[in-house]
Amino acid sequence: MSGAMTSGGFLRAAESLAARACAMAAQPVQQQATVPKSAERGLRVAMLASGSKGNAAYIELDGTRLLIDAGISARRITRSLADLGVDAASLDGVFITHEHSDHIKGLPTLLKQYHLPLFAPLATLRAIRESLAVPEDTFTPLTGNVMLGAVSVKSFSTLHDAVSPVGYAVCGSEKCALATDLGFLTNDVMTAIEGADALILEANHDRELLQRGSYPWHLKQRILSNRGHLSNSAAAWALVRLKKRPRAVFLAHMSQENNRPELVEETVRTILAQQNIRQENIVLAAQDVPTCWGFDKRRPTQMALQES
Repeated sequence: MSGAMTSGGFLRAAESLAARACAMAAQPVQQQATVPKSAERGLRVAMLASGSKGNAAYIELDGTRLLIDAGISARRITRSLADLGVDAASLDGVFITHEHSDHIKGLPTLLKQYHLPLFAPLATLRAIRESLAVPEDTFTPLTGNVMLGAVSVKSFSTLHDAVSPVGYAVCGSEKCALATDLGFLTNDVMTAIEGADALILEANHDRELLQRGSYPWHLKQRILSNRGHLSNSAAAWALVRLKKRPRAVFLAHMSQENNRPELVEETVRTILAQQNIRQENIVLAAQDVPTCWGFDKRRPTQMALQES
């Protein structure tokens, strides 16, 4: 994976985004030819967007293609996937973590255009139906593990202020786990993410920056609660608790108001060093620039996109 390696195994994917975008605009990434689906074994992960303005993650494992959350426009999702050589119509399913708008607002157009199966807990599907005009014949309530090809998708409950929030573990020849939008890491969550080859984990805020910031008191309390969001230090201690080192860690859902890439890096690196743990390939997932792992290393890791 390309990127500037810093001490402690960090890949500064979120650094100098404006400069990267300008450089990419001057030398546009050529759209990749669409890659047909196959039974090729292996794991590829792309954080198409991550943050309070919108979230979407692409996971491909053993020929099965999944989108987790669709909190950016369908047009941007389609373009981002196309730049990776993936046709959005080839997705095997869309999985939703919870019904907040930064995770679902791209669904109406995406589902109408491609008629993809939509997986989520029943309560979440009902909440989506109440807020968005989406084709209900795409709804598939989660009742257990979902088998798609040779891949199993397991949902696990998380603590967040939503009707039925979940994370996901995608398992086949390898494992990818996603745990974002959660205020507290329960033992069940730790069990679900253990053994992941690629881990997408929330590092939403720096506690001191949040407490000193301009947010109203009630919002600060919500974020800091067990049903809020995970802090940088909480994310670091989650990595400490893992028995197996992931091959890649995406630190995701960073607040633009209450966090900074350098604060995430300093906090996580310090705590891991204090515990004598070296974790390679820690990626700071960005809001505006897709961040990829497991793809052709000749392909740029970051791609400049325009929302439209």
